[in-house]
Amino acid sequence: MFTMAKVKDEEELCGAQEDNERQRQLLDAVYKQPRVVLNRADVSEKYVFPERQEPEFPGVKQEEDLEPLQVKEEQQQQLPNIKKEEQLPPYIKEEEDFTELPVTGVHLKTEDERQYEENKGAESPSSRSRQQMTNDDSRLALMSDGEDASHAPHTADDEQCDDDATCHTDGKRWKCSQCGKTFGSKSQLRRHAMGHTGDKPFACTVCGRRFSEKGTLRRHTRTHTGEKPFACSVCGRKFARKGHLKTHTRTHTGEKPFACSVCGRKFACKGHLKSHTRTHTGEKPFACSVCGQSFSQKGSLTTHMRIHTGEKPFACLVCGQSFSEKGSLTTHTRIHTGEKPFACSVCGQNFAQRGHLKSHTRTHTGEKPFACSVCGQNFSSKGYLKSHTRTHTGEKPFACSVCGQNFSSKGYLKSHTRTHTGEKPFKCSVCGQNFSSKGYLKTHTRTHTGEKPFACSVCGQNFSSKGYLKSHTRTHTGEKPFKCSVCGQNFSSKGYLKTHTRTHTGEKPFACSVCGQNFAHKGNFKIHTRTHTGEKPFACSVCGQNFSSKGYLKIHTRTHTGEKPFACSVCGQNFAHRGNLKRHTRTHTGEKPFACSVCGQIFSQKGTLKIHTRTHTGEKPFGCSVCGKKFTLNVTLKRHTKTHTGEKPFACSVCGQNFSSKGYLKIHTRTHTGEKPFTCSVCGQNFSSKGYLKIHTRTHTGEKPFACSVCGQRFPTKGNAESHKCAGEKSS
Repeated sequence: MFTMAKVKDEEELCGAQEDNERQRQLLDAVYKQPRVVLNRADVSEKYVFPERQEPEFPGVKQEEDLEPLQVKEEQQQQLPNIKKEEQLPPYIKEEEDFTELPVTGVHLKTEDERQYEENKGAESPSSRSRQQMTNDDSRLALMSDGEDASHAPHTADDEQCDDDATCHTDGKRWKCSQCGKTFGSKSQLRRHAMGHTGDKPFACTVCGRRFSEKGTLRRHTRTHTGEKPFACSVCGRKFARKGHLKTHTRTHTGEKPFACSVCGRKFACKGHLKSHTRTHTGEKPFACSVCGQSFSQKGSLTTHMRIHTGEKPFACLVCGQSFSEKGSLTTHTRIHTGEKPFACSVCGQNFAQRGHLKSHTRTHTGEKPFACSVCGQNFSSKGYLKSHTRTHTGEKPFACSVCGQNFSSKGYLKSHTRTHTGEKPFKCSVCGQNFSSKGYLKTHTRTHTGEKPFACSVCGQNFSSKGYLKSHTRTHTGEKPFKCSVCGQNFSSKGYLKTHTRTHTGEKPFACSVCGQNFAHKGNFKIHTRTHTGEKPFACSVCGQNFSSKGYLKIHTRTHTGEKPFACSVCGQNFAHRGNLKRHTRTHTGEKPFACSVCGQIFSQKGTLKIHTRTHTGEKPFGCSVCGKKFTLNVTLKRHTKTHTGEKPFACSVCGQNFSSKGYLKIHTRTHTGEKPFTCSVCGQNFSSKGYLKIHTRTHTGEKPFACSVCGQRFPTKGNAESHKCAGEKSS
């Protein structure tokens, strides 16, 4: 019977070990100190039994995970010769393998025991002496849960105490003399007592790690064998520990029995509650041995240490990418599966990460809890604040491995990398156009929806992107923060600077697939493409005329409004187009930056150089559809066409004479005003038109560019050549 009681005591110890790992870890504290004594002050000497050696019970399996022992009545009835009033105190023999322990376990009296003591009354000195001797002999040396525990004698009194402790759950009758904590069973006190010494007698044969309990060692061994004997009855998932299975089961039942005493939040696991409590206390007990950073959770420290070691133990089974923490791998896996388990309750948008949902929710609430300590600007996420802070510090920690360019955020680097790889993973669902970043796609989508959510606070103009608004705002402030490193010219946007830089490098990365012409700017390339397709998507709302670019339409609109916003700072003349002002300015500066590669003649305008080049090539790209005659200039063709139609839309306001071109009318008007603005630099003679001055100049230079096709005689004007009748023509 006593052997069975000992076995039950061992089973109870194993079961309690399984339920409370923290207490098991304290078991090793007992063995290095002198002794632990459990006093039983209320037991008389007549209950002292002789020393006994109990044999080991072969039927007990320590590998089983048992529930805490529940003693039944029929087990109590197996002691017919021992009355309840005559239960026996423990008689302990000191084993040579164990030293006496320094923790005294005191058996707490029940109401019946206290009543019994009061009824006994005064005892004789000899009786008290015998009782003191019994108490001295009743000291219990606590032992480990290993095989040596089978040699410890058990008495009926031991079983009765354990029975009382386990059957009556509200009574905790075993008290630690060091810290005062009470326990419901003797085995629980044993485990607790070892926590005061720190001894770890059980070593793992694989990795050498030591443990204070055999049960803890057994569970640790499963990390090497991979054994998971506890399966969930709902989803079938397996666990190495019974406690882990119990916690997991609550994910199915929704049970959260552990509540925070501060904020009331509930948790399914006591460990989670403990970690959460530190958010209120600010406690961070786990410190990094390398950099000294402290953490509130041991897991956070473990993950942090991998920053120093570079360890990435979690690998993606699809692409092989490795991660330092399991959560990052789980989030990454959703890229492959497309899973987005976090849904916004307002708009229904789904997200792959809870943090992304949290940041998104703030777009509905308008909350921006993260403020910049430098400029005070607020942000909806900590990441945005961190990226913004770098605009003050100038920090750009993310470098491109291809070209070495640095970026202030990982996202910018990722988008930039695609300029090297050519990857464009974001596709427009309307027109199918692909983009290298999600932001570009979002901005592009507004060209279909017409959405322009960003309004200028000065003039009220709306824009489809925040960047466009920012660049526009600088037209009001005059700010030009982007400076060319070559010529020092400043620009209001980074894009303008980039385009300008190509005038120095000569780079023209945009090539036309039809004619092969290259362009330095994507916008110019796009406009040029329409000369092949004939597309003119921009229509004037006044006259209905169509244009190939928005800029051309804008310039044209000024012919109706009469607006000339660009003024010359020298003479005050106004122009409808910035390019016209630029060309006009050169008449004051004398600048002629465009040189002919054939004859070296220089020009103030690129267009003029282009027209001049045709005098060398003989190119006449503009042909008359009526007579087939070709011209080097489109405007010349236009004037010629009117000779067939007889159209003369320009009338003189003085004499009423009509002209086929505005230029001719302008020259004619000077016959009324007497104006002669063109002066010969040789003789000082004045002329009413540039053409007349040009013909006159030839009288000084002797130039005769027009030759007779028959006799070869040369003439200073085209009219002279046409009116000439040579002998060859007369004879014919």
